[in-house]
Amino acid sequence: MTSPPRDPQAPLSTGQREPDVDVAASPHHLASQAALDVMHDGGSAVDGAIAADAVLAVVAPDTCGPGGDLFAIVHRPGDERPTVLNASGRAGSGASAAELRDAGHDSVPMRSHWSITVPGCVDGWQALIGRFGSLRLRDVLEPAIRLATDGLPVSRELAASLGRMHDLVADQASAHELYPDGAAPSPGAVLHRPALGRTLEAVADGGREAFYDGPVGAGIIAATGGVITRGDLDRRQVEWVKPASTPLFGLTAWTVPPNSQGWITLAALRIFESLSPPRDPEDPAYQHALIEAYRSVAWERADTTSDPATAPMTAAELLAEERIADRAGRIDAAHAQGWPSGRPAPGGTAYLATRDRNGMAVSFIQSNFWGIGSGISAGATGVWLHNRGAGFDLRAGHPNELLPGRRPLHTLAPTLWTVDGATRLVLGTRGGDQQPQLLAQVAANHLWAGRSPDEALASPRWTIEDIASDGLPAVRYEPRYPVATIAGLDDRGHTLTPSGPWEPGWGPVSMITVGSDSVRADADPRVSTATALARK
Repeated sequence: MTSPPRDPQAPLSTGQREPDVDVAASPHHLASQAALDVMHDGGSAVDGAIAADAVLAVVAPDTCGPGGDLFAIVHRPGDERPTVLNASGRAGSGASAAELRDAGHDSVPMRSHWSITVPGCVDGWQALIGRFGSLRLRDVLEPAIRLATDGLPVSRELAASLGRMHDLVADQASAHELYPDGAAPSPGAVLHRPALGRTLEAVADGGREAFYDGPVGAGIIAATGGVITRGDLDRRQVEWVKPASTPLFGLTAWTVPPNSQGWITLAALRIFESLSPPRDPEDPAYQHALIEAYRSVAWERADTTSDPATAPMTAAELLAEERIADRAGRIDAAHAQGWPSGRPAPGGTAYLATRDRNGMAVSFIQSNFWGIGSGISAGATGVWLHNRGAGFDLRAGHPNELLPGRRPLHTLAPTLWTVDGATRLVLGTRGGDQQPQLLAQVAANHLWAGRSPDEALASPRWTIEDIASDGLPAVRYEPRYPVATIAGLDDRGHTLTPSGPWEPGWGPVSMITVGSDSVRADADPRVSTATALARK
């Protein structure tokens, strides 16, 4: 099969070494390198993850940054279960679904101040490093500060993204450093981001107070017209939560509970496993079982995934064996079927995975939500504000209704897999609504079909953007499947639409696999900058 184009600056994207190594996989080689450098200098896997995330904020502002949220799953050798941090921000005191309904809206406008919630990222950095870090925040953020000041090489992906976003963001105070000559930079150009560098330097020295009480906080209040207040910013946006989990493929799979949609990945795979499909991904029965397992739970995401304080079901109830058995029993092995309708949510996100030589592993995801988010910057600070509030519902009385102090439905869905207190797999991706279906495919390819990590990542994928019952939703697929696979799905009634052979938006998925005598990190071949690195 043909291979996707690689960024000539990116090192090899896979590596296998002895267990006592540091490994990292992320969407950009500079972020993976920063993680390794920090861990090599005595930092933990958490230190490395934060370093990588800060670098991604510099080199990929179209996916993540300190104006967004984060989730992290941390596992140390011997721990019975991982520790999970929910650093997703809340709606401001002035948030009002009723006001938007009265103005004629049936959903939160994606590119508006109404979609901005309090960013949780910096609170998340501080909480993580305070509990699991080995270095100072200054040491961890230094690679990103240096890169923002000295300049970064513009990737093909970033150049194209900035070109698409120009009309949306060019009038914002933080836009000049992205468009120094008034237009998007070309691939290979060197871009300087001094404003973001100054913001990161302030956070490195002053922690959350420098961010939420400083120029960024003032910019957030101004950008939202006071919907977010000083009191909202004073409230810490972090919570240590009990992970959601289920037994899968002989391991225990862990994810972030609602308000994350991560439970869908676990539920879909549990249903898939219970169907006992063939183990060959090229068998149409395998792909049919995976598609139907995903659709059987994804349709109800909007009504089950919300702030845990108002969620109608807990993660344990969503993953209960009787629910899994019920959904599996309703799947027809010979025919695709309809389910109630659901709404897709696109996303701009950065997922990364780290593991240090002492065995601490981190599944880490951070996001602006929809590309560069709301398209609104926090003044001239270099910080772009996410639009995670677009995940709220405007229906009165809905558990995910936009109301002050609530956390919205979140697409971020990292996973971590263990057996007998040992990490075996760290897996996640960007992709908004599509994250559970992408992760389910890679996990099934690796853990059920037995494909190696790089083969599991390179295998063709499908996505479903609409889970509708009035006519079956289109299954878009990378046309690298065998003809017989697609024919078999067509015979089962699926509506099939070919896409590009290597869809960059269907990832990048990053993964770390741990065996008894080896550790391996792998990055997705679909994104030219995605890189996995290891260092002894």
